Amino acid sequence: MPSSARSGRVYRRCGCRDQHNKQLGARCPRLTADPDHGTWTFAVDLPSPGRRRTLRRGGFATADAARAALRRVLDAQGGGYNADPNQTVADYLTTWLQTKALTLKPTTLVRYRDYVTGDLIPNLGRLKLDELSRRHIADFARDQIARGRGLFTLHRCLATLSSALGDAVRHDRLSRNPAHPSVLQRPASPERRIWTADEAAKFLRYCHRADPFLADLFEVLVGTGMRRGEALALHWRDIHLDQHVLYVRYTLSAINNARTVLTAPKTRSSKNWIAISPRVASAFRHRAATQGPVLPDGLVFCKPDGQPLRPQRVLDRLHQLSAEADVPRVGVHDLRHLAATLPIAAGVPLVTVSKTLRHSTLSTTANIYDHLTRQAAADAVDTIAAILTRADREAARLRWPRWLRPHRDHTSGNQEHLGTPNLRAFASA
Repeated sequence: MPSSARSGRVYRRCGCRDQHNKQLGARCPRLTADPDHGTWTFAVDLPSPGRRRTLRRGGFATADAARAALRRVLDAQGGGYNADPNQTVADYLTTWLQTKALTLKPTTLVRYRDYVTGDLIPNLGRLKLDELSRRHIADFARDQIARGRGLFTLHRCLATLSSALGDAVRHDRLSRNPAHPSVLQRPASPERRIWTADEAAKFLRYCHRADPFLADLFEVLVGTGMRRGEALALHWRDIHLDQHVLYVRYTLSAINNARTVLTAPKTRSSKNWIAISPRVASAFRHRAATQGPVLPDGLVFCKPDGQPLRPQRVLDRLHQLSAEADVPRVGVHDLRHLAATLPIAAGVPLVTVSKTLRHSTLSTTANIYDHLTRQAAADAVDTIAAILTRADREAARLRWPRWLRPHRDHTSGNQEHLGTPNLRAFASA
């Protein structure tokens, strides 16, 4: 006898056939005689343009299991997502990407799409979403490593899968995320090589001779700690030399290293103002003098026709100029680290450096530049020790025995200073 669960129906059926080879389904007489015969199925009518669409899913061992699956489908319909127990990983990831396209930055969406279509769907897509397990994900990771896949790339691919499955958990589509925690430990970041102040000055001097245009850009990157995309997205209306500040409103990104787009900065705190030093202001003035007509809505660093520079070109030119200037090879983002290490090493408070870099929290700055803050911490405790040691010495100097303490000279009416030993009395004794 069919039963209902909110809406829809749950019933038992089998695969037996009649004399005409037609499947009996729920009409099989053995279903009433044998409670173990057949399996449980649910059916529910779903809203669909045009005619009615009925979703049927079977193979459940118990009626409770079928009712639970039916409830998930009904809840999913109310929440606007698919809870079909036969939904594959490929179907889910495809729908997930379409949803994320409304909120992700174009560059992030392209990266997610590459991982989903190039890696996850070909290897895991045929599995049912409900059956995807941690073992499947671990097997995928091992296979990729055996094929020589880079650990950083593989870790980002697995992070994309974890993000997608995390959304499934938040929407009650899955009870848990089999990709979290990751089956692959986050690879250790390679140690960065940051220029010294002498190396940075040497590089900038050479740039001003070899490539004055990019020298202005590198002066801004080193002098402000801006990210490459933020500097390339600067408009002249964002720069206020009279107030010694500039405002970060956009970041420039390249999709597949080809099409460039302007998007919002990396974080909410990144969209902020930055102080301008006289040296950086000089770079902006030089850029304005050599660019020609300065339009408020025009880009500061751009091609002669006003089009944006490709971020990859800046990196390539940095490597080329570094080799010519005989300084170590670094990346563009390393110039941001340089802008942090120089003031930290000079004793500028960490909170000031954090505000300059526009990190969302002070702990972010402390974690990134831990190697520098350790030295600052060592200097701080050494200073505390030195202060206490001086205090101890001063106290010891004043802590004289009672018989050495100065006494009043009643005869002369003079009084020795209480803090100074009476050495004449000590000598005569």
